[in-house]
Parts: sequence; structure tokens; C-alpha cells
Amino acid sequence: QVQLVESGGGLVQPGGSLSLSCAASGSIFSGKSMGWYRQAPGRQRELVASISSGGNTNYAPSVKGRFTISRDNAKNLVYLQMNSLKPEDTAVYYCNAVTAIVIASLGGYWGQGTQVTVSS
Repeated sequence: QVQLVESGGGLVQPGGSLSLSCAASGSIFSGKSMGWYRQAPGRQRELVASISSGGNTNYAPSVKGRFTISRDNAKNLVYLQMNSLKPEDTAVYYCNAVTAIVIASLGGYWGQGTQVTVSS
């Protein structure tokens, strides 16, 4: 059964921090690079951070130095620590595999996401 459950979003003031978590089923997670995506209203979904099964990470320029992605391979969990948040970080955040072929092979499944709102 394919499952992605994101949590940890909320309302935070500019400059604040949030920590997101994602519980993934093994079919999506095991041995695969995972990523955090976000989609703001009226914009396309974008990949903001990724991590390989071995722990190598990559970040979009807009979040580099502020966000940190990590994973727990034993528990099929992916995390996103977000610091120094800005209003432009406001979006629904999703986790999923990084490779489009992997996502397609699992029926294009996406979880419900978690809303992050950065506002004073």
C-alpha cells in the first residue's frame, strides 16, 4: 500500500522555524532518493530539497542555508527542518520520491501535504 503522510506545518512568524515530518511506505522510500516539494497558490509544485538513500543532499537556491533535509532509513521517515522562514516560503509542503519514473510507477500518488504559512 502506497502511503505518504506529511505533518508539522503551521503558522509561524517571519524568521521562525518549523520542522516537518513525512512517514512513507517502503515501496516509495526504500533505497530511493526522497524529496520535499512545495506548491504555493497559483504556482507549480517545486522540489526544494532532496536526499539520497545514502544521505547526500541537494537544495533549491531559494532555501539553501535555511532548510535541512534528513531521513531515518530504519523508520521510513523524512524530515525537513526549516529555519529563518520567509513569507515566500508559504505553501503546501509534500514529500515524495525524487524520480518522476518512481512516482509514476506508484500511480502518481501524492499525500495530502502540510500547510506552512509564514506571516506576521
